[in-house]
Amino acid sequence: MAQIEKHIDVDVPVRTAYNQWTQFESFPRFMEGVEEVRQLDDSHLHWRANIGGQMQEWDAVITEQTPDDRIAWRSTSGDQNAGVVTFHRLGDNRTRVLLQLEYEPQGFTENVGDALGFMDRRVDGDLHRFKDFIEGRGVATGAWRGTIPQSHTT
Repeated sequence: MAQIEKHIDVDVPVRTAYNQWTQFESFPRFMEGVEEVRQLDDSHLHWRANIGGQMQEWDAVITEQTPDDRIAWRSTSGDQNAGVVTFHRLGDNRTRVLLQLEYEPQGFTENVGDALGFMDRRVDGDLHRFKDFIEGRGVATGAWRGTIPQSHTT
């Protein structure tokens, strides 16, 4: 499994950064290659993205969600991936967003891209676009404040 860990500091309160991240269907607005994210219910998502020039689809389950703290997930179909995003208060209007991602590159193109650091740069770019998006708005496009306990795995 390949691993990436990146963070970015955003000039909004923790609540605002967290609330925006819970709006999964807005991910195509700042995540490169993501064409669509559909939230099927409180803990299940369907993704469609262009990865290495190939359109891919997969389902994911949110395995843990704690408001203003963390969101963890893992894929349940398609290529294997999992991760967690955490939110750290740096001040009243400043938050560190830390993203940890594990994924399994598939095929020659993805393995070469991974070796050349394409995914690393893509994640870094996604975080910078998230920063621009949320700071430019100043408020989240919505919020889901529910909790999913860590034991939730279906």
